[in-house]
Amino acid sequence: MDNQSFVKAWKRQVAFSLFLCSWGWVSGQLRYSIAEESHPGTVVGNVAQDLGVNLADISRRRLSFGSDGSSRLFSIEKKNGALVVHERIDRESLCGSSLSCLLHLEVVAENPLELHSLEIEILDINDNLPSFISLNQLINVTELFSSPGVTFQLETAKDLDVGKNGINEYKLNPNPYFSLLTKHRMDGTLIAELVLEKSLDREEKAEHKLILTALDGGDPPKSGTTQITVNVLDINDNAPVFDQSHYKISILENIPLNSVIIHLNATDLDDGSNGEILYSFDHHTLPSAKRTFKINSKTSEIVTIDTLDFEDSVFYELYIKATDKGSPKLEGHCVIQVEVKDINDNTPEIIFTSKANEVPENAPIGTVVGFITVKDKDSGKNGEIRLDVSPNSPFKIQPTSQQRYALVTSGHLDREKLSQYTIKLTASDLGSPSLSSQITISLNISDVNDNPPAFLHNVYNAFIAENNEAGRLLCTISATDPDEGSNANLIYSITDSHIHGSPISSFVYINSDTGNIYAQRSFDYEQFQLLQITARVEDSGSPKLSSNVSVFIFILDTNDNSPTILYPEYAGETVAQESIPRSAAAGYLVSKVSAVDIDSGHNAWLLYSLVQSASPALFRISEYSGEVRTLRGLHETDNTEHRLVIAIRDHGEPSMTTTTTIIVNILDDIAQESPKSQDFLTNAKSTPDLTLYLIVSLVAISAVFLVTFTILLVRCLRKNYDSGCGFCFSDKSLSTTYMDQYKPTLYLNTDGTLKYMEVRMAPPEAPGSCYPACFPPATDIPNVTLTNLLNGPITDVVEHTNPSSDSSLLNETNQVRC
Repeated sequence: MDNQSFVKAWKRQVAFSLFLCSWGWVSGQLRYSIAEESHPGTVVGNVAQDLGVNLADISRRRLSFGSDGSSRLFSIEKKNGALVVHERIDRESLCGSSLSCLLHLEVVAENPLELHSLEIEILDINDNLPSFISLNQLINVTELFSSPGVTFQLETAKDLDVGKNGINEYKLNPNPYFSLLTKHRMDGTLIAELVLEKSLDREEKAEHKLILTALDGGDPPKSGTTQITVNVLDINDNAPVFDQSHYKISILENIPLNSVIIHLNATDLDDGSNGEILYSFDHHTLPSAKRTFKINSKTSEIVTIDTLDFEDSVFYELYIKATDKGSPKLEGHCVIQVEVKDINDNTPEIIFTSKANEVPENAPIGTVVGFITVKDKDSGKNGEIRLDVSPNSPFKIQPTSQQRYALVTSGHLDREKLSQYTIKLTASDLGSPSLSSQITISLNISDVNDNPPAFLHNVYNAFIAENNEAGRLLCTISATDPDEGSNANLIYSITDSHIHGSPISSFVYINSDTGNIYAQRSFDYEQFQLLQITARVEDSGSPKLSSNVSVFIFILDTNDNSPTILYPEYAGETVAQESIPRSAAAGYLVSKVSAVDIDSGHNAWLLYSLVQSASPALFRISEYSGEVRTLRGLHETDNTEHRLVIAIRDHGEPSMTTTTTIIVNILDDIAQESPKSQDFLTNAKSTPDLTLYLIVSLVAISAVFLVTFTILLVRCLRKNYDSGCGFCFSDKSLSTTYMDQYKPTLYLNTDGTLKYMEVRMAPPEAPGSCYPACFPPATDIPNVTLTNLLNGPITDVVEHTNPSSDSSLLNETNQVRC
């Protein structure tokens, strides 16, 4: 039967088992059979079908072999998952003369990761002929010992095939003198012996030619022949005899080279050269035994000449021949069975199989990272292995089958804490002493979007002077995200809201990449002093995570408004007229100029001065109160009309000035009392109760501040609760700090009228800067007091309103003058 017909005839057997484990991985075992010398492309079996993989899923599952070297002989078709022969298979080169030839492979399937054992049995075909080492065997027989029944050892034929394809039968050509006796050795090898059936007579026939044929069990059988020449000799009637015909010894595999394993003894009753014995290996001794052991032909000592390895061979049979020097030579035979005992001389081998070297940080406990196979060539306890994983790591090993494990996660992973794990696997056998091996696995933890971006500060403050140009940088907000890649790619934005009915986008703009916040328009302090916006940062992960932060933009006042005169009221070309009696003494109150500036702080602090007067030495004006008084008593020679030009200047940089003109008439017959300061306001045409209006305004402003304070307090407390730490206020109470910052101060004139009102808006900082606190500590804000300048000397009024003493206060506050 040729090779092709044999391939068609062999029977394929598949034993398949699968089980699904609770931690999400699958392990199974497949078994196939294939005859050796099968042509490349021959189908062994369908791996995908036997594993239950649908045809549509074959490409996604990506079936492949593990790292075993035998996988080069086979391949898996990507289109249908069929296991086919890839290279020529020679069973003899793979397994030698072993009766069983199994190749152990591992099939890896991905998505999900699975590892399956695959056993392929290589079936023997009858592709080798039996052969003899010697084409001519010589046997010398003395006629004296040629009695019927004597046996002669024959050379054994060799056949690289095994089983029924090995040596199955010996045949001897028909002859009247000899027959053939066959028997099996302990290892199953068939050997032949020549049996003398009829006494030999040298004088009748001195030489016999025989043909020995060895046949194997193939179909059809193959054969090999050798010629046997039997010489009939004379004399030498005693053959050497061993003490025992059979010896059994045991030796350790680590025995040193040139160690004597046995000392034989054979005796020959003959004298002289007929009794001298030479020892040698019989031709039944296998070549592997001859390569391992050597016999001293004279002393009969058998020593080791090669290293013994229990894993290669556990048993040797040595056939010893003792030959004398007689003529003809006579032989004696014995058999030595050498058992090799195992010692723990092989370290365990660790094979780690994984298609990926990273695990997502949100992988659940029990996720399979890879598969581990351990091997030890030793046997018994020396071959039993204990596998350990490095401690203090979120991984453990889970046994799947004998010497098979899965590496799975045993704890939660966090890439932000540790992005790579170095896992050490240690395999130790149970021998004495124990041997171990170790491999190191580097496993990367891949990122998932599990961290929202966080701002560097809990709140941002920005300051900008009014009348700014559009596009001015107000503030830069910044956030961080411990994730990586697109999960840490941040985008800034401003949440939609309205201020005074206008969308927030009409006031400010934020750069989505840098977090820079710019002004969209020019701001007017007199319209609003504070912009509160909510900024948002969002990462680019899936799902997206975000955070918000409050940004307070304080508008700072600039000196962009001139003082406004309340009294004397100016209407068209009409000039204010005042009359005083000629009897007025020095210090007589002639008039009072009242003005306000809608700016604040120094920009609203007014100074009064006399710019032009017909009689410079007759009148003076208080620079802080605006009261015009006489410097001396009036004389008869003084003019009856005096024109006074008064300038009102604020303290801004640069300062702004407004002027007014008052004509003072001196009358001789005025008999009324000297006017009071408040008369200039109460007698003014169409002048409402200004003090009442200012008090109402003060109450309204205080209410607004109180509401703002309440909102900020709630937000700060909520953030404190979320973050677990305080950040908005100092050690003093919130209400005290906030009211200290926003408590209004009233300044009154000597006549009881309101001079101006001062309201603290924000701490003095450079425009365009950002600060992480909501408000400054209360200790940094001076107490606000109500100054009541009652009727008193002019000098007292000047002292109480000295600008030098209050300059620091004005630098830290915004003022609203009335």
